[in-house]
Amino acid sequence: MKYLKFCLLLLLVVGCTKKEVIYEDNTNDYLELKKKVIEVYDDIKLNDIIDIKNKDIKVEDLDSKVDTDKLGNKEIKIYYTNSDKKYVYKDSIEIKDTTPPLVFSGTLKTIPLNYDKDLCNLISYGDNYTGDIDCKIESDYDLSKLGSYKLIYTLKDSSNNIKIVNVTLNVVSKVDNSSTRRNTVYFKDIYQEHKKDNTEIGLDISRWQEDIDFKKVKEAGASFVLMRLGVQSTNRELSVDTYYKENIKKAKVAGLKVGVYLYSIATSKKEAISQADFVLDTLDGEKLDLPIVFDWESWENWNSFKISFHDINEIAKSFIERVNEKGYQGMLYSSKFYLETIWSLKDYPVWLAHYTTKTDYQGDYQIWQLCNTGRIDGVNGDVDIDILYK
Repeated sequence: MKYLKFCLLLLLVVGCTKKEVIYEDNTNDYLELKKKVIEVYDDIKLNDIIDIKNKDIKVEDLDSKVDTDKLGNKEIKIYYTNSDKKYVYKDSIEIKDTTPPLVFSGTLKTIPLNYDKDLCNLISYGDNYTGDIDCKIESDYDLSKLGSYKLIYTLKDSSNNIKIVNVTLNVVSKVDNSSTRRNTVYFKDIYQEHKKDNTEIGLDISRWQEDIDFKKVKEAGASFVLMRLGVQSTNRELSVDTYYKENIKKAKVAGLKVGVYLYSIATSKKEAISQADFVLDTLDGEKLDLPIVFDWESWENWNSFKISFHDINEIAKSFIERVNEKGYQGMLYSSKFYLETIWSLKDYPVWLAHYTTKTDYQGDYQIWQLCNTGRIDGVNGDVDIDILYK
């Protein structure tokens, strides 16, 4: 009897539950797609690609992001309400990669006589979508003879987008690897020019500065130091900077604000997250005044990594979000050129490297590293000088 009553109650509940009716709209009377071809990885919302013809209808999820991560056709379903009835409008968009590879190194190259390495790696190039780029050189040259050669590089990505680059190749008997020394920059001069109510002046350091007298650094006017916590070697192993533990202890005793950075050559999101955990484990709950910075700058070896520009942005994002989850503030370090051409992490704070007296970088940045030939009491030799904007 109880079972029968239960069944009757169940039938009653099911019978009284109304399923939402959604009508299919096969017309273009109310709305339609105004943009049907989308560039891969474009950051767009539904509202960016639809044309609402009838303002009386109420379209759902206009601010939802459109997934543009995969090439090919993608069905779009748009739900809207009209006169208390719910409709769905279906159409499709095509995700395409139309962006050719980018060359981000100089095109005047000098090599020694009988050079035996791959000429394709003389220039650095990459792509927004793929790490696999076909490189061909369609020119006559003789590396066993001194002279200057005009090379034509043809770079093709997986979507058959082509970039043609003209390179001047000079074959010489001996390559001069000496570099031009930048002028010495004195901390007191930077302090006098840039110290304002909304700024602080400080340094960034690593084992290259060896023993530092942080008390003298503080007395000279510095209020913070960003120190290298760790570094990833070319064999992909992580290690703690040999001076890190000493530096963070002595800097704090001297009353300086501290932040840390990791020098990384991570090539996957998984590796970046593991590196963030390495930093967090090394910190072991240490309080920081400034961010944990992701420092990826191995651009000269970019060709060998076989990753895309999208990949490197996702890699950095994974690191930053991992440390943010643990209560710290993540940050990206990079130079002006790469911030303008490759990085697209607009939602994260930036530490800008631009060695000049006045930067013309137009993006947002929280810290500006303005030189690497700084001099200050307490540090033997060159040191980077930074401005922190509050």
